[in-house]
Amino acid sequence: MSQVSIMIAEDEPLMRERLQQQLARCWPDATVVALAEDGLSALQAFIDHEPDIVFLDIRMPGMNGIDLARRIGAGAHIIFVTAYNQYAVEAFDAGAVDYLLKPVEEERLERAIERVRRKLHQPPADLSPLLATLRSVMPQPIELASTKLQWIKATVGRQIRLIHVNDVLFFQSDSKYTRVVTRDEEAFIRTPLKELLAGLDPEQFWQIHRGTVVQVKSIASAERIDAERMEVRMKGSLEKLVVSRAFTHLFRE
Repeated sequence: MSQVSIMIAEDEPLMRERLQQQLARCWPDATVVALAEDGLSALQAFIDHEPDIVFLDIRMPGMNGIDLARRIGAGAHIIFVTAYNQYAVEAFDAGAVDYLLKPVEEERLERAIERVRRKLHQPPADLSPLLATLRSVMPQPIELASTKLQWIKATVGRQIRLIHVNDVLFFQSDSKYTRVVTRDEEAFIRTPLKELLAGLDPEQFWQIHRGTVVQVKSIASAERIDAERMEVRMKGSLEKLVVSRAFTHLFRE
């Protein structure tokens, strides 16, 4: 296969730099294509670079590693980096994904590299059972401080409307604004899409493109338009929304 690409998502600068240096020594044939210091930046970097492997810290600002892993899904092989060494380790050992404990020891990193190299010719594992377990055994450290968004305050013409998130078909970046599209109308908010993502339930809303987030239950159909892209139609809308390659894995089933 082509050269392996890696993304590191870690909010501690020294830990991030150290892991990058360790990878350069332990896996010189691989390339670190992106470094991210928070969950939202990591999601954007994943979309931009489509890495083969993501080294992912569990506890990060903006969007924690558990929610980020749910959004990445089967789009990359994930190796978690964690400071938790009790129940979390038991959960990892029962799963199909590797983990590294902080501070990362080079010998342990080499074993993780060897393990993931053997898996590169296979599709990334389904992490859903593991992520559900992690949420149950580590509720306090990894939960977001704020609750999920319920209402969107948006501009419709000259009016300010409150739109419930359950009524939203999709969000789409539009110049300086974000479009909020429902069955009956479209509105605009100033919140950037990547900030909006942190407050949306990843099981209810999927990002399908750098500039598009859709409500899962409102997807009417999805079909392939070429070797790398798909497009979806939403219930109650005539628009076709492109799915970029980084998110086609969401529609494999």
